[in-house]
Amino acid sequence: MADSDVELRHLRAFVSVARHRSFTHAAEELAVTQPALSRTIRQLESAMRVTLLERSSRHVELTSVGKLFLDQVERVLGELDRAFAVARKQVSIRLGFSWLLPDPWAQNTVTRFERVAGSTVNLVRSDDPLAAVQQRKIDVAVVRGRVESASVRVVHLFDEPRVAVCSNCSALAGQARLDWADVPNWPLVVNIVSGTTGPWCWARGDGPKTIIETTNFDEWIESVAADRGIGIVPDVAQRRAIHSGVTFVPLVGAPPIPVSLVFLPRVQEALMRQFVEAALGALGD
Repeated sequence: MADSDVELRHLRAFVSVARHRSFTHAAEELAVTQPALSRTIRQLESAMRVTLLERSSRHVELTSVGKLFLDQVERVLGELDRAFAVARKQVSIRLGFSWLLPDPWAQNTVTRFERVAGSTVNLVRSDDPLAAVQQRKIDVAVVRGRVESASVRVVHLFDEPRVAVCSNCSALAGQARLDWADVPNWPLVVNIVSGTTGPWCWARGDGPKTIIETTNFDEWIESVAADRGIGIVPDVAQRRAIHSGVTFVPLVGAPPIPVSLVFLPRVQEALMRQFVEAALGALGD
């Protein structure tokens, strides 16, 4: 074995043994067996043609050459770790959403992921986040409602309750509640691109008779505020005060809205695995 064959694993193994003054403790730290660790150190010494460690049945000590080498290796590995950290920060996950991310789950997920992965999350609003994932404009999306696409992976996170929203001028604004069974009696404003409630929520012929179609959140909320019809949204909207011209009304008996992560398989697999783990871990926060 020549100097050119020395790998990072040899250097990290040497530093661990040198710090612990023990093959046993170093093997535990590196999650390798003692025989494997001993072979790695012997390979390093053979490549360098020097003895770095004096071994006895009770002690492991650095030779004079080993002490000098340790100082240099620790400096080099420190610089290398800092370089890795800088490079990781340049790698990011683009998280897409159509409107109002669920809270506090979204904030906790970003914090967890950035702490563990050392990478960043860029938030990208998209009228159609599912399409944006499929077109690789974003890496992962928070999608509400059922996802019917075989081209993406879907990880269900949780279900959100629904709430009714209407114009301050609407007759519904004065009611204490609205039953899901009574929703078809009202004109319904629907975001046909990424909305969570529409004619598809009812059996054919049982849904609202009047549908006002919009194609993004801004059109949808302004149409509701203008009293073109009522809307049905996740209850996160009520907590976030989305518009001063609308009133929220408790909705009774409505099916919840599934919330999922959607991403392409085999794209940034390691990073995406870490993001999904952070997202699932944040459910308990």
